[in-house]
Amino acid sequence: MNNPFSLWVYLSTTPLLWLTVTLLAWIGADLIALRAGRHPLANPVLIAIIAVALILVLTGTPYRTYFEGAQFVHFMLGPATVAIAIPLVRHRRAIADNLVPLMAALVVGALAAVVSAILLAKLFGLPKEVLLSVAPKSVTAGVAMGISEKIGGLPALTAVVVVTTGIFGAVVVTPLMNMLRITDYAARGFAAGLAAHGIGTARAFNVHPLAGTFAGIALGLNAVVTAFIVPPVVAWLG
Repeated sequence: MNNPFSLWVYLSTTPLLWLTVTLLAWIGADLIALRAGRHPLANPVLIAIIAVALILVLTGTPYRTYFEGAQFVHFMLGPATVAIAIPLVRHRRAIADNLVPLMAALVVGALAAVVSAILLAKLFGLPKEVLLSVAPKSVTAGVAMGISEKIGGLPALTAVVVVTTGIFGAVVVTPLMNMLRITDYAARGFAAGLAAHGIGTARAFNVHPLAGTFAGIALGLNAVVTAFIVPPVVAWLG
């Protein structure tokens, strides 16, 4: 142990190191967000990403090495995606009572998210592979990556775009809704979940329980609808 870096060399080869770093980064980021009064700019996902990225850069750790240790988090995307069904079943009465406006908002919102992403990608002359990767940007990561893979996109790029979309949506949703003078927490939450998936839903729960509930409903329904509309829309516009 005379070499001060010998401990780090040993730890860096253990599979649980990067899982631990990821979890600690999240806990620390959430505490920062809590101390900031859950301000929209103090987004714990963004803070945790920056913290982990800095650690990887400072230690010279390749992403592949990091992923091998933290892949349990990636594995949990599957169960988390299946768990989307829970708020849908739990609040099925609320869905039934507001079925027509919810479905109208859902279809319009899902189409707008997919079409806008594809048209912007075409406008900037991005390659077809990138266009296919950004199409499902407003869906939770597990579903979006599956859609991207099926239509010929890059799942890794899709994951980055999904997280970026979620963080941006979570940051702007509250000031945007205030500016538009939308005070109905159900409407605010549904919009957040529809446009910014899980990260937006987490933000909605921080604002109001009703907003979080409807954000969860939008998150689940949008995952189903987008999986059906992306292939034909891509074929039409691509």
